[in-house]
Amino acid sequence: MAVEREHQRYAHEAVVTLHAGAKTFRGRTQNLSRGGLCADIAEPILLGTDLEVDVQLVFEDVESEPLRLPARVVWCTTLDDTFQVGLLFQKLTADHVEYLSMFLRYLDDGSPTQRSRRESTLDKRFG
Repeated sequence: MAVEREHQRYAHEAVVTLHAGAKTFRGRTQNLSRGGLCADIAEPILLGTDLEVDVQLVFEDVESEPLRLPARVVWCTTLDDTFQVGLLFQKLTADHVEYLSMFLRYLDDGSPTQRSRRESTLDKRFG
């Protein structure tokens, strides 16, 4: 049985930097939505970790200014030689919502969402 998602996901590869206390994790998104994101990173992060995430669009070799959002780790799993992490955005301010909406509008060209690199193995495993 397929679960309908609350927010449309955009299969876009953006640069992310996760700030969890003194520790920093860098990676790339698999997808992004109004509610959160899925990213590939090099190290695992504990479930339930509250952090801030900087999201940057990539235009060829140029990155946009970072959009920093509060988030919580809702899952983390191994994937090949890396880890895939799911983040849920937390307590977004009106400014956060406005900037995130602008960010997502840029990604929404009206075409169906396509995977940029590979299908999420989590979607395959957990349907």
